[in-house]
Amino acid sequence: MPKVGLYNIEGSQVGDVELNASVFEFPVNEAAMHQVIVALLANKRQGTQSAKTRAEVRGGGIKPWRQKGTGRARQGSTRSPQWAHGGIVFAPKPRDYRIAIPKTMKRVAMKSALSSKVAEANLLVIDSLAMDAPKTKTMVALMAALSVKKALIVTGDVDMNAYKSARNIEGITFVPCNNINIYDIVKHEKLILTQDAVKKLEEVYAEWHLS
Repeated sequence: MPKVGLYNIEGSQVGDVELNASVFEFPVNEAAMHQVIVALLANKRQGTQSAKTRAEVRGGGIKPWRQKGTGRARQGSTRSPQWAHGGIVFAPKPRDYRIAIPKTMKRVAMKSALSSKVAEANLLVIDSLAMDAPKTKTMVALMAALSVKKALIVTGDVDMNAYKSARNIEGITFVPCNNINIYDIVKHEKLILTQDAVKKLEEVYAEWHLS
């Protein structure tokens, strides 16, 4: 089983944590990770862009000049795409960019992302981030002690005090375990999990395997 360092809220190493090999030592599948990230980004698109075609632009109902004899190119409307204030060729219209990804691929991608962080020695475990009140200074000191500048911090449950302590720190993203996604894992250099988050991830992914 892979082992990573266990740290306290002061940033001091207090031991090691054994991780479930089926989750954190999974064969990294970069193709699955890429497809899931593409789908995540596509699904965030609103798809609300819209422009008018020549049929929708106001005006242009009359032929601007007669067909022949003027020496100018024939024109049927002043709202054709080549005219100023004319319509747009193949104008974008509202659409859904959503891409469906199989559940199996999502699981493979997540386990691959977690395993890649372990393999790169970019995964840290914190015993607890419990605070009596929001304290950004405490979180800044923790990041400095861990030599971390860009990290995704994941907790087992929603922790408002810890979240408020980290939300104004540049390069730090804070999410509860149920909101974790592969894009955030890959985007950040370090992945910091609380022990509760580790347990929940192992509960969700350890029982599942490729048949």
